[in-house]
Amino acid sequence: MWSKRAPGVQIKTPAQLAFMWEAGQAVAAALRAAAEAAAPGVTTAELDAIVAARIDAAGAVPSFLGYHGFPATICTCLNDEIVHGIPGASRVLREGDVLSIDCGASVAGWHADAAVTVGVGAVSTAHAKLIGDCERALWQGLAAARAGARLSDISHAVERSVRAAGEYGIVEDYVGHGIGSEMHMDPPVPNYGRPGRGPVLAEGMALAIEPLLVLGSPDTRLLDDGWTVVSEDGGWSAHFEHTVAITAEGPWVLTAPAAGVLAGNQVIAPPAAAARQPLPAG
Repeated sequence: MWSKRAPGVQIKTPAQLAFMWEAGQAVAAALRAAAEAAAPGVTTAELDAIVAARIDAAGAVPSFLGYHGFPATICTCLNDEIVHGIPGASRVLREGDVLSIDCGASVAGWHADAAVTVGVGAVSTAHAKLIGDCERALWQGLAAARAGARLSDISHAVERSVRAAGEYGIVEDYVGHGIGSEMHMDPPVPNYGRPGRGPVLAEGMALAIEPLLVLGSPDTRLLDDGWTVVSEDGGWSAHFEHTVAITAEGPWVLTAPAAGVLAGNQVIAPPAAAARQPLPAG
């Protein structure tokens, strides 16, 4: 059972957030395993198999597999690919590639979603900076996800971090989202915008915040497979994502390893909601 604070914005109970935390920890472990395995000569299909096994071992269910017909457990994007790339046995990682891995899982029907970008072997200075600046922008957005703030405060924090870091394109066609009983829910969470706008963030909301940066133009193009989105001008990209819950104690980053409340940019002990409670009947 759930109620709505505002049209389209789902409010979770502590018990429901606890299931999302379990899903988030399965995602965190799976992403860590895939990132550690990403090396020259490895295929993205092999990474998909690693993640599928980890999610199954955690007792979770993949969110992506079969979603609108998507054929894999993870999305893998190489270099100029931005989002929704399909893993394959012919997609062999090479030294210097930039690889993003996006993963979702659910426990008892409650979802968590996260993404990480890694360099394969040694990468160029510019690409290493792109990866670091994208991750930093994510954490700035997460730090703004506090009760009483406005949704666009998150967007503004991400954009401010990006603009201070360098000349990057911020992808506008694909944004973060609400998450909970479904993987994609209201509200959309852009990675740009003025502060002080949109719904007031309330305890029990959960959001997937995900900066998408490109070295070049932010314009995108969909490939013929109907899934993979690439940069229009061939610029390489980076993608980071975490699922965060709004709590009285602060932002609860559900997909961070040993997930906890964000203090500054440091994750501390989980709030009381992490102790699972029985779901209400019905």
